[in-house]
Amino acid sequence: MLKRINWKAIFKVFAWLTCLAGVVVLMSFIGVKKHTVKCAKIEILIPGADNFIEIEEIDAILKQNQGDLIGRNLEGINLHDIEKSIAANPYIGFVKVYADMNGTVFIEVKQRQPVLRILNAGGQDYYVDRDGLKMPVSPNFTANVLVASGNILEGFNGKVDTLMTGIAKDLYRTAVFVKKDTLWDAQIEQLYVNEKNDIEMVPRVGSQRIILGNAKDIAIKMENLLAFYKQAMPKVGWNAYRSINLKYINQIVCEKRDSLAIKKIEKLIVPDSIVQQRQTIDAEVKAAIQSEINKATQTQPTNETKSVKTTEAAPVKAETKKVEKAKITTTVDAKKTDAKKEKDKEVATKPKTEQKTSSKEKDNKKTNR
Repeated sequence: MLKRINWKAIFKVFAWLTCLAGVVVLMSFIGVKKHTVKCAKIEILIPGADNFIEIEEIDAILKQNQGDLIGRNLEGINLHDIEKSIAANPYIGFVKVYADMNGTVFIEVKQRQPVLRILNAGGQDYYVDRDGLKMPVSPNFTANVLVASGNILEGFNGKVDTLMTGIAKDLYRTAVFVKKDTLWDAQIEQLYVNEKNDIEMVPRVGSQRIILGNAKDIAIKMENLLAFYKQAMPKVGWNAYRSINLKYINQIVCEKRDSLAIKKIEKLIVPDSIVQQRQTIDAEVKAAIQSEINKATQTQPTNETKSVKTTEAAPVKAETKKVEKAKITTTVDAKKTDAKKEKDKEVATKPKTEQKTSSKEKDNKKTNR
């Protein structure tokens, strides 16, 4: 009979019972401790650089919903209600509240992180966070994110809500894609929805309109744009094109400016401080684009099949060559005229005696003949 007894199973059951009894004793000890331990202080932790909400505001929420916690027994403090009251704030995405046996109440707050700011057609202004939820603009802090404006009909009622319209969802997807890529995050400055409900991207370097259309296949469209930057921009310059259309997959349709329009853009007069700021930003963005181009050329083959259609203006190189030739001929003619004038001056300044002797020598030569 003794051999048939499973001593391992009995030992496991005994161990589990012992652990359970220990947990019960510990919880009872904590329950008794809560009756005597009082709240000594409150620790509020808000990680991150964005400060949509301050510590003072959370403290005010605590006093409004729970009153003054300092000096109260931990048993009488409802930590779950504190979490709910703080999580109701539209700038907070996650809250964790807990207490230790030393009487300290910890409140960890995680703020929402916006990726897009929308100015809709009705004049409303709000953010869209990483989860695609709308959130209000804060008077304490302005986030450095993409701004979208134009023909946007997505409204905002002041509460955290999901996006409803298709164009707003496309703007959100575009902003998330741009935020993830360091090159496009530095190059794309603003989003705009035109009258055809197409998304246009406003670049930091260059004065052209980049027509994205929608956010479908945005990765392929931006790869095409990078290929276009590598092939066309070093040859024609950043202000040569009026618009770059990326709506069509594996194809870029461009509209080119004429030479006079390019000169007008280059000769725009702006204050010196703005010029210096733009020059520094443009240099950084161009350096980032060049580094990405170098990486792409090293890792990818050089033969890229990208079809580009452009409406080009009249060529200007032939005219510049003619002007250079005309300048060269005029300088040669000027040198010849200067040499003739110097000879005439030398003849005029010779003394009369030399002229007479030269005439006599001529007569002697004639007689000798």
